[in-house]
Amino acid sequence: MRSWLGVAAITASLFVFLTTELMPVGLLTPVSASLGVSVGAAGLMVTLYGVSAGLGVPFIVAWTRRVNRRVLLSALLAILTLGNVITAVSPNHPLVLTTRLVMGFASGVFWAIGVSMAMRLVPERHAGRAAAVVMSGISIAAVVGIPLGTVVESLTGWRTTFLVWAGLGALVFVAVVVLIPSLPSANAVPVREVFGLPLKNVPLRLVLLTVVLFVLGHFGAYTFVRPYLEDSASASPLLITVLLMLYGAGGAAGNFVAGHTVTRNPRAGFIAGCLGIVVSLLALLTIGHGAAGPAVSLILWGFSFGVVQLSQITMTQAAAPGTFEAAMSLNTMAYNTSIAIGALLGGLLADHLGVTSVVWFGVALTAASLLLTAGVRPKTSRAAGDALAPSTARR
Repeated sequence: MRSWLGVAAITASLFVFLTTELMPVGLLTPVSASLGVSVGAAGLMVTLYGVSAGLGVPFIVAWTRRVNRRVLLSALLAILTLGNVITAVSPNHPLVLTTRLVMGFASGVFWAIGVSMAMRLVPERHAGRAAAVVMSGISIAAVVGIPLGTVVESLTGWRTTFLVWAGLGALVFVAVVVLIPSLPSANAVPVREVFGLPLKNVPLRLVLLTVVLFVLGHFGAYTFVRPYLEDSASASPLLITVLLMLYGAGGAAGNFVAGHTVTRNPRAGFIAGCLGIVVSLLALLTIGHGAAGPAVSLILWGFSFGVVQLSQITMTQAAAPGTFEAAMSLNTMAYNTSIAIGALLGGLLADHLGVTSVVWFGVALTAASLLLTAGVRPKTSRAAGDALAPSTARR
């Protein structure tokens, strides 16, 4: 029971990290108005967070390879909590961006260690289920977190939203300290070996490339979903909240389905999920007016994202099972850097060509990821990962 309570604490950690990262998605309009910047400039709150989360994680994970993972996670949550407090009281845009940049380092390290921590807490036969439970935090964040943040903002203001999330971060910090047992670092490797993994491991290299394309497309479009809905569907804050909740409900369903099927064929799950995202974005462009069209589109989008998210993590584990934490640090670097670049490119497109162009950008990049995954099938993935295991085991 305590093991699964520990998994729940890690799931809650994912919830607060992810909602903190993506909260600006639902707050871009009021934040930009309050700080006196454009919507594209406000989107830099996502961009810079992703830059530090991506570029810093392989180094920090390697440098902390001897640090107990419970201690490390507690420190990451403390940084997150303090960062949300500073964001809430920041008087200007530069301080907000600087704070988000620092918080991103903590978020990136969590993504690299969180899933593997959960898998270590339970018996090996339940490791896959533990990973699926942790990843359900993504759906909870989409269903509850981001819409709740939008509701809090509409009632009080965006600064209060970040103060509320600081309080949630503090509660999760306590849960981690109380519920998670000591977890000495396992299978972490030095920096030079982390960056050498894709050179030796072809399946891992392909997974990372497909992740980059998918994340560029998905988050390039998703970061600006509120301005798009306001522009194309004249959506009110209440309707946007409902639509984001429907997106999250779809994500929860997708995560549930993937949790029962993806271990058998994660590649097929990734392909199906990417196809669903492409179809949903095209639907948003064609029937995304009023309320019904966007609702259908966002439910499908969320469901497909839930499938893709768990599939790509399972693909990473299958490609490098003996060096999973190191592989996940590279996955996190690719993922979060792509979030940053996607949000940056999306902001440029939104400011110069309009928010509709950002949705087309999402279609193009997600389709590219789909075609790459469907067109290139590695001869084996597990063997490539196992070939790297002995050097890790010796540590």
